[in-house]
Amino acid sequence: MKQIADFKLVEKRDFGRSVLLRLRCDKPLPDIAPGQFVQVRVDDSPSTYLRRPISIHDVDFDKHELSLLVQIVGEGTKHLAAVNEGETVNLVLPLGNGYTLPEKDEKVLLVGGGIGIAPLFYLAKGMAAKGVKPVFLLGGKTASDLVMLDAYGQLGATHVTTEDGSLGEKGLVTGHSVWKEGGFDKIYVCGPKRMMMAVADLAKANDTWCEVSLEHLMACGLGACLCCVEDTVEGHLCVCKEGPVFNTRRLKW
Repeated sequence: MKQIADFKLVEKRDFGRSVLLRLRCDKPLPDIAPGQFVQVRVDDSPSTYLRRPISIHDVDFDKHELSLLVQIVGEGTKHLAAVNEGETVNLVLPLGNGYTLPEKDEKVLLVGGGIGIAPLFYLAKGMAAKGVKPVFLLGGKTASDLVMLDAYGQLGATHVTTEDGSLGEKGLVTGHSVWKEGGFDKIYVCGPKRMMMAVADLAKANDTWCEVSLEHLMACGLGACLCCVEDTVEGHLCVCKEGPVFNTRRLKW
């Protein structure tokens, strides 16, 4: 069930180009699936009229808390990153459809590019609850784009690429040596569209099941404004309502 609720910022971690916001509600959280997102109201920003969609990075149901890993890219996210501990953030949640969890014995690869690593953390925790330990492949332009790698490493083997070679293997995620290992039953992806399309091509070439989380601009988050439409084999679908997670077989890529 969707809710509109106020959350108090209880912790903020600043990574330079991104921030981690840990938010607490005074009432129990609704059910939240890995891959779902929130629409955040941005206060005190005259140029930000609409809520901003942010992937859910982590959830602690016992403490009524959720975490958002936010990349600072414009006025909306700049103001959101400036919220101080103890202040209130208003969210609409949970929105969209999440990832499909694998079966216990399946070998899975989670591929994230840039801030696209954000929803993969909660996804991996969901997998851990089913006894699945995924392999992470996380990429960025430079080392500063990749944060909280130790936390990801506690959930699964973590491989890294950077375009400038400052961390991990130099190059793109599609060129990492982990692909030579092969044998993955399922691949889950989030990041820039061109990266996701390239990974989807690799999955298709190996006849591997693959889900991606699309990062379209979303104004309402409810499928009413039609600004986040994606062309699929089923016709034009609203990413915020039918997605953001899609099996790549549904997409005209």
